Amino acid sequence: MITRIGIVAGEIWQLLESNENMTLSEIKTKLDKPEYLILMSLGWLSREGHVLVNQDKNQFVVSLRRKKDLEAVKE
Repeated sequence: MITRIGIVAGEIWQLLESNENMTLSEIKTKLDKPEYLILMSLGWLSREGHVLVNQDKNQFVVSLRRKKDLEAVKE
């Protein structure tokens, strides 16, 4: 299972590399993977500090954490 989570995490990363940010719904549509697998993968990426997840009204917006984001956290 950990391998599947890692593979989907990589797919999410690639999507976010091509798009500045995406809603969770957009990610689920583009990947066509089970929701539980996408959520586990996003959790992994979040825990590792690779993505930012923000809530905007009724949607969750996901983006890659950029170098500038990491520098802001250190200050």
